[in-house]
Amino acid sequence: MIVEIKVPSPGESINEVQIASWLVEDGEYVEKDQDIVEIDSDKATLSVAATENGTVKLMAEEGDTVEVGSVFASIDTEGKGVAKKKVEPKTEKVAVQKTDDKKEESKPKSEPEKSNIDLIISPLARKLMESEGLGENELVGFFKNYRIGKKDVEFFLKEGANAMPGDTAASTPHSTWKGNRESKPAKMSMLRKKLAQRLVSVKNETAMLTTFNEVNMTPIMEIRKKYKEIFKEQHGVGLGFMSFFTKAVTEAIPYFPSINSQLNGDEVITFDYVDVSIAVSSPKGLVVPVIRNAEMLSLAGIENKVKELAVKARENKITLEEMQGGTFTITNGGVFGSMMSTPILNPPQSAILGMHNIVQRPIAVNGKVEIHPMMYIAMSYDHRIVDGRESVGFLVKVKEMLENPATMLFGGKDGVEVLLGI
Repeated sequence: MIVEIKVPSPGESINEVQIASWLVEDGEYVEKDQDIVEIDSDKATLSVAATENGTVKLMAEEGDTVEVGSVFASIDTEGKGVAKKKVEPKTEKVAVQKTDDKKEESKPKSEPEKSNIDLIISPLARKLMESEGLGENELVGFFKNYRIGKKDVEFFLKEGANAMPGDTAASTPHSTWKGNRESKPAKMSMLRKKLAQRLVSVKNETAMLTTFNEVNMTPIMEIRKKYKEIFKEQHGVGLGFMSFFTKAVTEAIPYFPSINSQLNGDEVITFDYVDVSIAVSSPKGLVVPVIRNAEMLSLAGIENKVKELAVKARENKITLEEMQGGTFTITNGGVFGSMMSTPILNPPQSAILGMHNIVQRPIAVNGKVEIHPMMYIAMSYDHRIVDGRESVGFLVKVKEMLENPATMLFGGKDGVEVLLGI
């Protein structure tokens, strides 16, 4: 029996999706509930599973745009075979001959083992491996069991053949530009298409302005230096900057409620809660998941939610529900080195706060010049709803709270420890 697999609806008002990647090959035997394809909508990436056991027939190519409800694959339930199992990475263990018991005892047990294979690892990758306690043999064990696909072979044919072991010319640092006059077109993803439409509509349909200020990050950095180990031990998550900024925003909004409002026709909707959208970079592009009721969360609660959403974004597991809504957005261009920018509104929200890089700069403190870690902050807002006085006042309030973190909860003498929940 032939069972048709139709394109599911990712959500309301979505009529078409794009085939992101097939997880199986044409004619391969699959099992029921096995993921066979990833599809991109203009909001998220979703996986579609097989509905029956059998051999699969693929009816669309990667990159094709298909309508919701159309048939894009089928399964022959009479097909025979064995489904390919996912190969779990294995860690190679290198036998070490004991020559000196004292030397063996003095060697840290958690020290990552080096591989017998001469791996070329970048300094940043090496640093990450060391911080995570990851050894070279673990990488070798993983890639030895990695399933080579068509795209891997095509990549090798294009790039790898020019960098075979022993090729001294290839090992010399050089530009990746080939000097030819070729160009290649590529279809825009559904997410990129929707993003482009939204950005253009924001510029055309809102009266967007941006106001700037700067924050002395010394107090926050001193708090992180003093309490980060205790905080992580008690809450199981690191103490980052995003939680401080989110908390400052939620504490400043009650003074300037128009910041947390939206325009709906001739009405202005003002919210009694703050759902903070955080801009996160994912393999498919920029996504903006939402932290619900951020005003009710502690710093630890915010950090845990940020970590959860960031991991989901990197793994393309963000759901539509997690990206819908939002009353205010925070974006951090500083992680990429941005010193200053004008963030663009996330419609239909009326304001967005942009964080930037922290740079040591000379500033005047009590009539003296001192060097402090400074950050420029920028807030773009819809001037149809938010007046200049409110936008400037809100940003100044955020600055004051970040430079005096204890005031966020008005905890007095022990305000910092109350704020951190330790």
